[in-house]
Amino acid sequence: METPALPAPEEIALLEPLERLGLQHIALVSTGAQAEQAADLLLRAPAWGFDTESRPTFEAGVASEGPHVVQLATLGQAFVFQLHDPRCRAVTAELLAHAGAVKAGFGLGDDKRRITHKLGVQPEGVLDLDTVFRQRGYRRQMGIKAAVAVLFGRRYLKSKRAATSNWSQRQLTDAQLLYAANDAWAALRVYHALGLG
Repeated sequence: METPALPAPEEIALLEPLERLGLQHIALVSTGAQAEQAADLLLRAPAWGFDTESRPTFEAGVASEGPHVVQLATLGQAFVFQLHDPRCRAVTAELLAHAGAVKAGFGLGDDKRRITHKLGVQPEGVLDLDTVFRQRGYRRQMGIKAAVAVLFGRRYLKSKRAATSNWSQRQLTDAQLLYAANDAWAALRVYHALGLG
């Protein structure tokens, strides 16, 4: 069987951008009450897009204290959980340990280790979409950009500035919210486009 070809970065750069989830569909979750409300909505869905963000460490040998943010998304809404509040952190941990929903994302090995270290739970139902592409014959590691290009013929917009911003701050910017939420939401779009949902 022939290995499916991946578009080159310069080919992807020419594609139309994938539409994004707007701020009106993104909820910042920072209190216990907000987390319980988000959990009620999430638990109705069989699969969630999943990702985390950690404040970058720019010094060699300095371990990250992340994740600082956990993103979970349905097709209609994304939730960006901040982990400062103890009750919010506990509800986030319960959601991640909930085995009844698939949590789909890319490159989640590090995220899983950090979650276990920080929240004391083993994330359940985690599906790294890269492994699905491997099973389907793709040899190179598949990230969100390549997956969106292959499945939708679109370019996934990712801000380097937002990626390396301070995710531990209590006040996240709109750019951070859009970046974090769309990473989880786009992963769920890919999950459904692969015929898994």
